Amino acid sequence: MTDTTSPAPSVFTKIIGGELPGRFVWADELCVAFATIAPHTDGHVLVVPRQQVVSYVDASDELIAHLAIVAKRIGRAQTRVFDAARAAVMVVGYEVDHLHLHVLPIRAEADVAPAAARHDVPAAELDAAMERLRAGLREDGWGGNVPAALGSPALA
Repeated sequence: MTDTTSPAPSVFTKIIGGELPGRFVWADELCVAFATIAPHTDGHVLVVPRQQVVSYVDASDELIAHLAIVAKRIGRAQTRVFDAARAAVMVVGYEVDHLHLHVLPIRAEADVAPAAARHDVPAAELDAAMERLRAGLREDGWGGNVPAALGSPALA
């Protein structure tokens, strides 16, 4: 049997728990979605299970299905609010030992290349992009899953 949890809390577990800051656009009982600090495009988020599962292949089928549905809902909002042709979903998993799906609006395949990541995006720009996405999710009828505050995964 594969050990599905890390011995120490991951950086994502610390973000979800409020020990580190995050910019949240989605929250439910199984997962959250928040801005990556190295976005490829405006609106790039990570969909992360609340449970610290190390790898995609270690997660239950039910959890993977739920993450995929949330990624689709976010992707639909991203394509509209960021005027993108498509939404891309990637599972890479080397940066942090905590399963996460990258969901990002793209205009070309080059948008998902590793070199496309921007590491110097000002906080105000990240905040603005996430607020646009939060508004888009509300417009799509998912307001019940948009956290009350950008910096918290709490719904109330």
